[in-house]
Amino acid sequence: MLILVTGGNGSGKSRFAESVAAGFGGTKYYAATMIPYGPDGEARKQKHIAQRAGLGFVTVECPFALGAVPANKEDLVLLEDVSNLLANTMFDVEHFLPPAAVEADIIALENRCKVLIAVTIGGLTGDGCDEETKRYVAELNALNTRLAERAQTVVELRDGTPRVVKGEISWTF
Repeated sequence: MLILVTGGNGSGKSRFAESVAAGFGGTKYYAATMIPYGPDGEARKQKHIAQRAGLGFVTVECPFALGAVPANKEDLVLLEDVSNLLANTMFDVEHFLPPAAVEADIIALENRCKVLIAVTIGGLTGDGCDEETKRYVAELNALNTRLAERAQTVVELRDGTPRVVKGEISWTF
């Protein structure tokens, strides 16, 4: 089962995804994809660590690929997040993967676990950005669209308010 949670920066999507995952009774993995650049990045990482404290997640740092997540068919994985994973692999020369490979990696993880909650940034435009960033935004939007088509449930957050745009949300699995 794939649940896609989308929204802008600061929309509450991570907290919402964590609250959905809290209803899962089995093993819960947190696939952490963020590479903290500078003090702001580190502060954001620490905020997320504190936010999920006590929720029973096993954290797996996987900024470039999801194969390190040891999930099986009884487990839930919260992928935080698709947009970081794509950016990491598109902009790091040493770890470069084409967007199709990132999508295949996400689908492989979905197939290994019972529930995959994938968090992503939605609605980016790329206006005012350089060409490389515009390409990233276009690839992310296309990937988000394909994941939304694949997902059983899609939830969009705006200012902390969730709106189910596809399927329904289950608080227990």
